[in-house]
Amino acid sequence: MSETQKSVPGWQIVGKELQRTFVFKNYYETVSFINAVAWIANTEDHHPDITFGYKTCLIRYSTHEANGLSGKDFVCAAKINALLKEKA
Repeated sequence: MSETQKSVPGWQIVGKELQRTFVFKNYYETVSFINAVAWIANTEDHHPDITFGYKTCLIRYSTHEANGLSGKDFVCAAKINALLKEKA
């Protein structure tokens, strides 16, 4: 595991993506989280792929210009972790 990946606990590198699945109590919490992620994406001008269901949300980051991962992906992942008050 790289030092960069260690800075975003819970996230995994899968192929050319940085991804993590989040689990919530209910649909409202899931959608509220997605709205907060959308705000981060807009602020950072870096947008993930998001797949969600009733209690789960999969966030996948990659940088198309880099044909894989860049620092932007890890910055956004760290900001998303901060939403849940997770620390490295």
